[in-house]
Amino acid sequence: MKHQLFSPYTIKNVTLKNRIVMSPMCMYSSHNQDGHVQPFHLAHYESRAAGQVGLVMIEATSVLPEGRISHEDLGIWSDDHVEGLTQITEGIHRHGAKAAIQLAHAGRKANLRDEIFAPSAKAFNSSFKVPTEMTQEDIQNTITAFREGAIRAQKAGFDIIELHGAHGYLINQFLSPLTNSRTDEYGGSKENRYRFLREVISSVRDVWKGPLFVRISGEEYDEDGNTMEDFIYFSKEMKNQDVDLIDVSSGGVVPAAIEPYPGYQIKYAEQVKEGADIDTGAVGLITSGIQAEEILQNERADLIFLARALLRNPYWPKQAADELGYELEGPRQYTRAW
Repeated sequence: MKHQLFSPYTIKNVTLKNRIVMSPMCMYSSHNQDGHVQPFHLAHYESRAAGQVGLVMIEATSVLPEGRISHEDLGIWSDDHVEGLTQITEGIHRHGAKAAIQLAHAGRKANLRDEIFAPSAKAFNSSFKVPTEMTQEDIQNTITAFREGAIRAQKAGFDIIELHGAHGYLINQFLSPLTNSRTDEYGGSKENRYRFLREVISSVRDVWKGPLFVRISGEEYDEDGNTMEDFIYFSKEMKNQDVDLIDVSSGGVVPAAIEPYPGYQIKYAEQVKEGADIDTGAVGLITSGIQAEEILQNERADLIFLARALLRNPYWPKQAADELGYELEGPRQYTRAW
């Protein structure tokens, strides 16, 4: 049997050796609160590359200080951040994996001591600050910050950029009618709610010609939120703007009770893939090689994003290969064990 999970995947000028992706997960470990990479980050990301993950995507990395989810998040708002990020990509590349970065801005979900910003002055819940509604100037400055983040990501040696448009963070806040009550050209209709992301993508594409992913929440768990029809519209627009893949998660826009089960978000990736005719990544309680193989063989998604499974086991690809009867070549140093 041909194993899709261990087949290469080429997108633009980048070929992944397999379809296994380390999903971006915040580590809250920039302990000096300056956005800089620490020794923990180097070990954390390189170990997954050594474990034969095809694409290691580092955590949500903020394009502005006020866009951090916490004071301990990684940053890319300064040229000073490039050196540490370069060390991460070098460690990933040493093992034949590709490196991706998720560029992010938390918007109203920034849990900071300082002033925070969002499309509208609505707090996430009673324990979060009320954000300052962004002015037109704030919006343009943030779009520029994403562009400059992409330039720094290129300098640091990343192969792929993902824009974080999911989980109720800033881009998602513009997209959703639950969080965007603006009356200017950035609010109202779905065309207007998409405008901020459109301008971010355009600005990034001016300086970044490599593969570009966008993560979205394909379900907002609220009857007044975006529908799958809206997400397919957004995804078609992204495809027209030369976005290569939609990484489909769910939730986080407003407080909601979510009852996850194995593969609970895969149907959203499948619907976006079919509806917008664009490659997708599936994520969410994917834990076994057999489960991942089924998703790919049935063309429900093109890449498998793993989060908690890779926190538990940096060598998950070996586990999956054993399940599927595939002989996975491991790191030279581990040959006797593999």
